[in-house]
Parts: sequence; structure tokens; C-alpha cells
Amino acid sequence: MFEATISVLDPAALMPLFGTRDKHVRQIRDSLGVAVSARDGKIHVAGDESAVRQATEVLEQLQTKLNRSGALFPDDVQQVLACVAGDDNGGADFPTIEVMQAGRQICPKTPGQGRYVSAMREHELVFSIGPAGSGKTYLAVAMAVSALKNELIRKIVLVRPAVEAGESLGYLPGDIEAKINPYLRPLLDALREMIDYEQFKRYSEQDIIEVIPLGYMRGRTLNEAFIILDEAQNTTVAQMKMFLTRMGHGSKIVVAGDVTQVDLPKNHKSGLVDAITRLRNIEGFCRVELTGADIVRHRLVQDIVRAYDDQEPRRKGKKR
Repeated sequence: MFEATISVLDPAALMPLFGTRDKHVRQIRDSLGVAVSARDGKIHVAGDESAVRQATEVLEQLQTKLNRSGALFPDDVQQVLACVAGDDNGGADFPTIEVMQAGRQICPKTPGQGRYVSAMREHELVFSIGPAGSGKTYLAVAMAVSALKNELIRKIVLVRPAVEAGESLGYLPGDIEAKINPYLRPLLDALREMIDYEQFKRYSEQDIIEVIPLGYMRGRTLNEAFIILDEAQNTTVAQMKMFLTRMGHGSKIVVAGDVTQVDLPKNHKSGLVDAITRLRNIEGFCRVELTGADIVRHRLVQDIVRAYDDQEPRRKGKKR
């Protein structure tokens, strides 16, 4: 039996760290097969040596996350467990992605996500196709932040088409930033998880990080940049061509989208669907397809996506 202890600077932090009725600790115990307890201002972990070392690392990372954000959720625990113990990646040894948020690392949690990260490391133009929650945008943003941190690029450009998801939002008040902010919020949320607020603010002011709608890309050439197009299924063929031709020397482009969630008018072909076929023989191009098995949001999201997918063949059959 191997034992290890972790000092807790603030005893009041034990409750949120352990979770209501110790639910966070139960996740760690069930996953790693260790005993976890707290006494005398310290956390005690006992079990097999390798499992204890993993559990200790998980708890230390969770402490860092708790100190930074002030709260922990079961999904946070599962994410850290997956990174440290590799529970969700089938035993594959996927390298972590270093970002700028102190104490935070991102890592693929499934084999599909591992292939996606490898493709982004090895290719200059990557298309990621997959359902909601499969990590298409999140992992691309993480890779962009890592590239900026390691000075492999000079700027990050995050792009999204301003297409409403099946409803009219009408007139939006405010300046241009206020008008486009709702469309860009998912990209901003991902960025702010990976870069300290003050650093993000400074990079934004210096145009080292740009988050812009697709229409603002016309006429530009972007050198030494990591460029991400999110929700690419909602681009037209002409818009996709315009976007892809912005690529300059030393740049990398990642295009992410879900071909089952096209919000374009019926008489417009999706630029994402068109490009997948059109670019398939170009050197340097790589297509990665993620599936429901790669969904890492709340556990119910996989079931929700599967429920909607199961209905599609029936609808198509009725139309025939």
C-alpha cells in the first residue's frame, strides 16, 4: 500500500474540492481505485503506487482550477482524469497542449480527438467535421494558443459566419462589436479558458488575437497566423473560397463544422460540403471526421445527438 499527502492551504476549499457529498472524490476513487480522505489540513491518498501518483496529480490540478475559477463541476473532474489517467482515449498516449492559463493543460480525450490534434500539428490546412461537443473548435483554439505561446505564429485569427440558427434576431443595438458579439461568443469563451484575462485583453488591443465575422476577411492576407473558421457549414461556396485564399506565408488554417446543422437558405450550397470534395487531392490538406464517440460535453449530449441522427433516415424515407 502506497500513501501520499497533499497540503491544503485553505481548509475551506476542501468542500468545493471534494464536491457535494464527496461526488468529486468518488469520481477519482472509482476511476483510479484509490482511497482519498482529509484530516489535519491535508488530503491523504492511498492505494497502488501508480494510481496514487495519478490521483495526486489530479487533485493538484483540480486545486489549481478551483483557485482560478472558484468552482468545480463533475465535467472538470472527468476532463482532468482523462488527461492524467488517459481513461477516455483508449490507452493512447496523446501529448497535452500547453496553453497560457496558469496550471492548465488541454489534452485529447478520445482517439478521434487525438487524430485531430495530430493532423493540426502535421498539416497546414485541416478540415474537422463532427457533431456538437466533439471538440472541433475547442481543440483548434487550444492548438492556436499553444502555437502563439511557443512563438510558432505571430497572431491568432478566429472567424465565424454571422448566420442565425433558424431564427431572426432582428435589429441588434449598439456598436459593431456589440452586434457581432453573440455570433463570436463560443470562440471568446474558449479563448478565455486558456489565456489569463489581462493577457487576453492586451493581445486583443495589439491585434495579436482577432475574433471577427467572416465578412471582414475579404481583401486580407494573413502571414504567420493560426486561422480558425468555426461553424463553417454556414459558409457559401464563394465565402469559403474567399476565406481559404486569405492564407499567407507561415500560416495554418483549421476549418470546423457540422454538416448536419446547415442554417443557409435551401438554395445555397454549403461551402464546407463543397470544399471537402474540391480540396481532397491538394497536398497539405487533411480531413478529420469526428463522431458521437468523440463528444465530451455533458454525458447526455451523446444521447441527444444520437436521438436526432436516428430520426434522419425516417424523415428522408417519408420524403421519398
